[in-house]
Amino acid sequence: MSTPPTRQWQPPWLQGTGLERLLARFHVDFRPDEAQPSWVRLAVATIVLIVGSLGADALLVAIGTTVFPSTKGFAHFHVQSYAKLTIIGVVFACAAWPIVTRISSRPRWLFFRMAIAVTAVLLLPDLWILMRGESAEAVLVLVVMHLVIAAVTYNVLVRLAPAGRDRSPVRR
Repeated sequence: MSTPPTRQWQPPWLQGTGLERLLARFHVDFRPDEAQPSWVRLAVATIVLIVGSLGADALLVAIGTTVFPSTKGFAHFHVQSYAKLTIIGVVFACAAWPIVTRISSRPRWLFFRMAIAVTAVLLLPDLWILMRGESAEAVLVLVVMHLVIAAVTYNVLVRLAPAGRDRSPVRR
């Protein structure tokens, strides 16, 4: 005799909306029993990410201006320009990670896909800058900065502030 499958808990506001299948496809199953990342580890990951991301940005700007000397003086390569946007992005990602671990039984799977989607959206301003006539080399450096920060942010968060029982590895 087999036991009947248990129905996943859903917030009352979601029940009967027809979104259940879509959310199930993305493993958004509201598993409040899953262990969350430690707040201490999340704070450490946030600090590591802010410092590391700003360092990576500075390094990429230095490499970019060395490889493409014509990009020296590009407005978006000034620390005050990229630092505030990098910090905002990192803080939002760090705030999103514990939310994802709360709503998904496969948080790494979902967060990986969210990171790709958010990064794709954040590349749109780079495309706009390019279309306005800015240097393709300078925009290329900005794109690389976005991609590096996204990869670093994902990896640092899921490793330094892991969800308690994430049972599934990311399948790419």
